[in-house]
Amino acid sequence: MKVLFLVPFLPNTSMSGGQTRWYNLIKYMSPNHEITLFSLIKDESERKFIPELEKYCKKVRVFKRPKSPWTIRNILLSVFLPFPLLLIRNFSFLERIAVKKELESENYDLIHAEAFYVMPHIPKTNVPSIQVEQTIWHKVYEHHVKTKTPFFVRPLFMLDVYKLKYWEIYFWKKATKLFTVSPDDKVLMEELIPGEKVGVIPNGVDVSLYAAKKVKKLVPPRVMYGVTNFEWLQNVEAVDLLVEEVWPKIISEFKDAKLWIVGRKIPQRILDLAKRDDIEITESIPDARDAYLASTVMVTPIKGSGGTRLKILEALAAGLPIVSTSTGVAGLNLVSGKHALITDKPQELASLTVSLLKNPQKAQEIGEAGRKFVRDNFDWKAIVKLHDPIYKALINGKNG
Repeated sequence: MKVLFLVPFLPNTSMSGGQTRWYNLIKYMSPNHEITLFSLIKDESERKFIPELEKYCKKVRVFKRPKSPWTIRNILLSVFLPFPLLLIRNFSFLERIAVKKELESENYDLIHAEAFYVMPHIPKTNVPSIQVEQTIWHKVYEHHVKTKTPFFVRPLFMLDVYKLKYWEIYFWKKATKLFTVSPDDKVLMEELIPGEKVGVIPNGVDVSLYAAKKVKKLVPPRVMYGVTNFEWLQNVEAVDLLVEEVWPKIISEFKDAKLWIVGRKIPQRILDLAKRDDIEITESIPDARDAYLASTVMVTPIKGSGGTRLKILEALAAGLPIVSTSTGVAGLNLVSGKHALITDKPQELASLTVSLLKNPQKAQEIGEAGRKFVRDNFDWKAIVKLHDPIYKALINGKNG
């Protein structure tokens, strides 16, 4: 089939997250589908990912967006127009024009859009579309505003949350068929749009990629958080909790360990933690496998809902034992005590981590069980196969 694929960021595997998801979808769909990719970029350096994508896409086209959301233009437009900052920041008139011309000049079977905020680039068309939502964005921002924003500016930020909710639902309804990656988000989305049947296409991981590389465990043992994008507010919140409430108990009971925080766009106050002897920060790592495979345990005290859970899947594929909150592993059906150790109490997160540090045999058993679970349930080759019947049903006019 001929598919026009729209994403907000250029797919690549240098970091965990949505970009890794999109890269693997395109890679494993390309043998059976002709894919044209349209994406936004923040700066010209991102063009380095294009040659790899051209192996799997007939065409790759990119369009500029501001490097930072907090430009004067973006702020003024979000204040005086009925659109949220997320939509304004990620809209390109040039991409809108290009998509229109592309649809007029080529006979596409389907439009595949990842994230609601790429939908404004799609003009009115008879080409059927699917939209896959990796998170419910207004819930993410609402959680942040209510927990992190000073009370005297909270009403202003909540106005943006309300606008975000309105347009999120508006563009959900524009798609021919709507999907999410999480069963929990499916329930919430169906509550917000009564009568709409939302499908689930889970995230995955390239299990063979992790099996193909061997990396020595670091000494002293690393308790890792990552590999992730710290523009995602839940990650900042999770690291704050980890550093302030979980790590002190871990280091008091197992002094021969280091906390390793790995990711990109790390806030300066977290970068400053590297001045401590017990904390290590890595802003950029060429191969995410090097972090997962070299660590001893990963701790993810995530409280806010939303997100792709890709870092959890990647850690599992690496055989890295995981200690997490229930929110951190939501929708993956992991069994606590078998595939991972799960608790919502900070002190218990610390105690469970210490138990793995002190008992390497137990850590290995948990890691191997997690690796087998993700191999059997979340390998990208199997996940991508879910798309073919969906595509065929839409082209044949079946939207059930």
